[in-house]
Amino acid sequence: MAGPDEVALEVREDALLRGRVPLRQPARGYRVNVDALWLAAFARASRPAARALDLGAGVGAVGLVLAVSQAAERATLLEIDAALSTLAGENARGCGVADRVEVCEADLLRGLPRELWHAFDLVVANPPYGLEHATRPIADARKARARVGASGTLEAFVRASRAALGAAGRACFVYPAGELARLLVGLREVGLEPKRLRMVHPLVDRPAAVVLVEAKPARRGGLRVAAPLVAMRAPGEWTDEARAILEGGFFGLG
Repeated sequence: MAGPDEVALEVREDALLRGRVPLRQPARGYRVNVDALWLAAFARASRPAARALDLGAGVGAVGLVLAVSQAAERATLLEIDAALSTLAGENARGCGVADRVEVCEADLLRGLPRELWHAFDLVVANPPYGLEHATRPIADARKARARVGASGTLEAFVRASRAALGAAGRACFVYPAGELARLLVGLREVGLEPKRLRMVHPLVDRPAAVVLVEAKPARRGGLRVAAPLVAMRAPGEWTDEARAILEGGFFGLG
C-alpha cells in the first residue's frame, strides 16, 4: 500500500505578491497562508542575506519570496515530503530563480544534514504548531504533519536553526502567539537569544494570532518589541501595511 507521500497530489496554480511568485501547491490539505508573507517581511533586512535556509519549506513560499525580492542572494528550501519538494523545485523554476535556489529533502527529527551546518546567515521557519496529544486527529497526512508535526518537532526546528547559522546569523520564526513561551524557552536552550519580537493581530481589537521572533547566537538581553502588525482595519479590509506586504510593495515589487 502506498504511503501518504506516495499518493498522487491534485495540484492547483496559485500566486503570491500579485503574481510575482507563482506557486503550484496541493489543492487540498495544508496550503500556504498569510503567515508565510508576514514571516518573509519580518525576515527582510536592509542588507540581503547571502544565503537563507527555509526550514520545513513546503512548496517554498517563504524562501522564494526572499529570493524573488532579492532579500536573499541564495536560498535553500528544506522539506521532508518528497512531493512537496518536487513542487518547490517547480516553483523555483516558475519564479525564474532556480539558479539561486536549492531544494533538499531531510527529516529534521534526525538532525540537520551536516553539509548545511554553519552555512547560512538567515534561517526562516514556520514550524508545525500543534501539540500532538492536544489536537483532534487530522485525516490528511500532509496537513497533519504541517500543522501538528510529531513530538519534539519544534525542538528539532530550533536545533536545526542553531546548527545552520554562522556566528553572525539570525533565525526568524512565526509561531502561534499563545505558544510564545514555548518557543522562547526552546530558543534559549540551544543558545539562540531572542532579539526582536512582533505580534500580529487579525484586527486591532483582537488578540494576537501569531508572533514573529528573531533570535541570534548572542548574549542574553536586548530584546526589542516592535509595534504590532494589524492585518485588517475591518473584516475583509487590509491595513495599508498588510496590503503592502501581500501585494509586494513592501518587498520593492509593487
